[in-house]
Amino acid sequence: MLAPSIFNSNLSKDFFNDTFDHMFQDMFRSPFERMGQVSCMSTDIQDLGDSYQMDMELPGYGKEDVKADLKDGYLTISAEHNSSHDEKDEKGNYVRRERYVGSCQRRFYVGKNVTQEDIRASFENGVLKMIIPKKEAPAVEEKKYIPIQ
Repeated sequence: MLAPSIFNSNLSKDFFNDTFDHMFQDMFRSPFERMGQVSCMSTDIQDLGDSYQMDMELPGYGKEDVKADLKDGYLTISAEHNSSHDEKDEKGNYVRRERYVGSCQRRFYVGKNVTQEDIRASFENGVLKMIIPKKEAPAVEEKKYIPIQ
């Protein structure tokens, strides 16, 4: 007996694999990632000659949620966000109640000669913009060997 052509194709295999793969992957995603905001902290760095311009996308974060720290030549940008959505019906019963707490962090080595006062930063429309000057490291003295006879 011949089976319908649908059973000879990979339709059933593709259907079940795709469905379960997406369900499994969604279990480990934050609510922001599930809403399509996967690009948290995507960073573009542009060489301006005497400095670097860094543009970092922080969707859903406000200026007050973002901190920048400079220590031992490493620039650390961290962001933390808390939100809650409470919806009640006319009787005051909850129809939906969601909470989200999330944080992210990135580090960049900018050199030990760069100081906090050298870096300019601004935050507008979910984008952190930083100008970081290029500073030369002190020249390392070339080794001079003593000839051994």
